[in-house]
Amino acid sequence: MDKFFKLKERGTDVRTEFIAGITTFMTMAYILAVNPSILGAAGMDTGAVFTATALASALASICMALFANLPFVLSAGMGLNAYFAYTVVLGMGYSWEVALTAVFVEGIVFILLSLTNVREAIFNAIPAGLKVAVSVGIGLFITFIGLQNAHIVVDGATLVGLFSFKGSIQAGTFNSEGITVVLALIGILITAFLVIKNVKGNILLGILITWILGIICQLTGLYVPAPDAGFYSLIPSGIVSAPASIAPTLFKMDFSVIGSLNFLVVVFAFLFVDIFDTLGTLIGCATKADMLDKDGKLPGIKGALMADAVGTTVGACLGTSTITTFVESSSGIAEGGRTGLTSIVSGALFLLALFFSPIFLAIPSFATAPALVVVGFFMMQQVAKIAWNDMLEAIPAFICIFTMPFMYSISEGIAFGVISYVVLHAAAGKAKKITPLMWVLAVLFILKYIFL
Repeated sequence: MDKFFKLKERGTDVRTEFIAGITTFMTMAYILAVNPSILGAAGMDTGAVFTATALASALASICMALFANLPFVLSAGMGLNAYFAYTVVLGMGYSWEVALTAVFVEGIVFILLSLTNVREAIFNAIPAGLKVAVSVGIGLFITFIGLQNAHIVVDGATLVGLFSFKGSIQAGTFNSEGITVVLALIGILITAFLVIKNVKGNILLGILITWILGIICQLTGLYVPAPDAGFYSLIPSGIVSAPASIAPTLFKMDFSVIGSLNFLVVVFAFLFVDIFDTLGTLIGCATKADMLDKDGKLPGIKGALMADAVGTTVGACLGTSTITTFVESSSGIAEGGRTGLTSIVSGALFLLALFFSPIFLAIPSFATAPALVVVGFFMMQQVAKIAWNDMLEAIPAFICIFTMPFMYSISEGIAFGVISYVVLHAAAGKAKKITPLMWVLAVLFILKYIFL
């Protein structure tokens, strides 16, 4: 192990790497509960999605170790799964099979790009402010989805409004719907407290505590399951079982619309978000671990990007959304993880989790909602990096940010951000700051709105 992973060279040992791997898994294991819930909204089989997510996460994390020997762990990206379910499927009307095809095509493109320096070149061509804005906008979008999933935010006379506890009592639904809203609000505060106290695995613990409170409510009669209304029993049917069948999602791709312009836009949105999410996470975590070289570059980054690309491609074949490097990898790095052994340990734990699917699949949406809200908070923190005193940079970033939650679409946020950036810079006589790729993207997005 020392020879293969260069443990001594990087100032670590097997014990430290194992602890780091366990820590990283604990901080991101919530994805095994959240991803089936989100993709299930698109009509996918939640059991199959659970199995696909665990397998793809394990494979991609092991690839990270073998290709790059870096302590980064991968799984289905938050935000990208929301785009998959709520924008591509529910918003644009595509089937989830077509959405999986878009993810598969994205993965193939990424494999080709990872063999070259194109991904780094694309990253450098997009203004820094817009890169940050995409992350922040996705954070708000995820938060909004979490509030909706928990029924904290509901339809109303003002388009959206706060859930009415008085109304649920009058309608006799407080013991099914109303109590879950209360539990979700409590869960957000509990998770926030765990984050404040810097408790390891705070997001996963927040989910589990909220769920346990729900089980207590069910056992005491405060929560009454109403399956017809979508409120099921919170008590799992078992603890250990054989992995759920992956057959409902395995190789269920639909290539019938692959040549349409709308399909290409979907693929591009996946590409765009994944590029900046992955590169940003890699550089951010590597900086924290002091792993960048004197030129600010990350040794082994090409292998890391390849692991991401392979994970995404295989994940689409198995039946899950885009696989990307998780920022939660920083928790394992904080524990001293410095090599691929950390990611292998996390990958092995994802495989072990396959045999505990009854537990993960019984976790209700009101318990995972706090995770979405807190992840949104983490992504929102990047907003401080936007140069708010530079109006020419800040306004397009702001447009990109508010478009995502208000228009319920990540891709529209990207499009509006790019178009506004190019138009405002050109109008202000700052056309020289616009890269050729930005011009191309702006024209393509404008043509999209004209003809589609």
